[in-house]
Amino acid sequence: MSKDFNLLATIRVMPEGVEVDLEALKESIRSATPSDREVHRIDEEPIAFGLIALNVLVLSNDKEGGDVDPVAEAYSVLDDVSEVDVIDVRRLL
Repeated sequence: MSKDFNLLATIRVMPEGVEVDLEALKESIRSATPSDREVHRIDEEPIAFGLIALNVLVLSNDKEGGDVDPVAEAYSVLDDVSEVDVIDVRRLL
């Protein structure tokens, strides 16, 4: 982890359905992450009826006011993604 990062955002990525290859989607998410951010971890969260959401923990810095919208927008245009929500943004100490 770079010392520049002082924010941690959790972004929930909902796949289009249960048939989506989550490992491939995780790789797409890592590739789509802007170069000035870093994916710290991707957690799987069971939702219902076999659907699993991905909670992407993204490290960033607050030089631009902590705006994580560009990251969420980058994820929302990926194949097999139905919905993207920023669920939490917090400062790291």
